[in-house]
Amino acid sequence: MEREEAMQLLKQHLTTENLLKHTYAVEAVMRELADHLDEDPDRWGLAGLLHDIDYDETSDDPSMHSIEGARMLEEAGLDEELVDAVRAHNDHHGLPRESTMAKGLYAVDPLTGLIVAAALVHPDRELESVDVEFVMNRYDDSSFARGARREAIDSCSELGLELEEFIDIALRAMKDISDRLGL
Repeated sequence: MEREEAMQLLKQHLTTENLLKHTYAVEAVMRELADHLDEDPDRWGLAGLLHDIDYDETSDDPSMHSIEGARMLEEAGLDEELVDAVRAHNDHHGLPRESTMAKGLYAVDPLTGLIVAAALVHPDRELESVDVEFVMNRYDDSSFARGARREAIDSCSELGLELEEFIDIALRAMKDISDRLGL
């Protein structure tokens, strides 16, 4: 599936602007991470872009989130590794994350939220001004961006990455699309 077709599919199912921005952020970071790990940025980007495709439909039933999305992506003809990565990114199911892509998506998803939250508390509220140190200073504060699951972010170690390196990769990717993110 090409990105344009994926965008059409995504916009058929997601209507919330902030959720769309989240998927753009996850897509950008997944592409950058794939490039860093010598993986396929296009496939990894699609996983990031489409990972929450079912969110509007499953928001009242979190037990179905990612299960329904994986079904949708399977029906759309996406490959098994991508579908499995989407299915396993939701902790609720306790599914194993076996592929590198699945491990990446699991760690990237909450990190993008943490970085957005950091940008929003920065004095100029611009992503361009946020650096790794600024994010790290908030990372250890468990009351900051509570929804950004630190244990998932910390799983970047399964990809052979130190936390600071992982945050740097994500920041670079998100800064490249800061206009699309409104930051």
